[in-house]
Amino acid sequence: QVQLLESGGGLVQTGGSLRLSCAVSGLPFYSYTMGWFRQAPGKERKFVAGISWSGGSTSYAESLEGRFTISRDDVMNMVYLQMNSLKPEDTANYYCARDRLEYRPLISTYEGNYDYWGQGIQVTVSS
Repeated sequence: QVQLLESGGGLVQTGGSLRLSCAVSGLPFYSYTMGWFRQAPGKERKFVAGISWSGGSTSYAESLEGRFTISRDDVMNMVYLQMNSLKPEDTANYYCARDRLEYRPLISTYEGNYDYWGQGIQVTVSS
């Protein structure tokens, strides 16, 4: 019943752009922080970006250098990740996740605070 379905991934050349989408259904959405994480082969899953329940604040991994933008649509129960100026280092499986705590005042980068996860979607950046 609970679904977080990622889409929009694929193969792109260095310097290109992709827009990931996450469609949420079967659970409350509007009052929860949403986040994107990624996991490269052989590495641990890491926080990429988060957006507060209100949409009023965002948080990003420092390594992104301002290249990514997270947003949400509370009417459609969607969260997005716009990725620009992509680099080979961005190659990973990307996951959409919902925070477990309603109205959390600060965006969490801790994986353990996110209870619902999408299936993951592959992003590959070629040289």
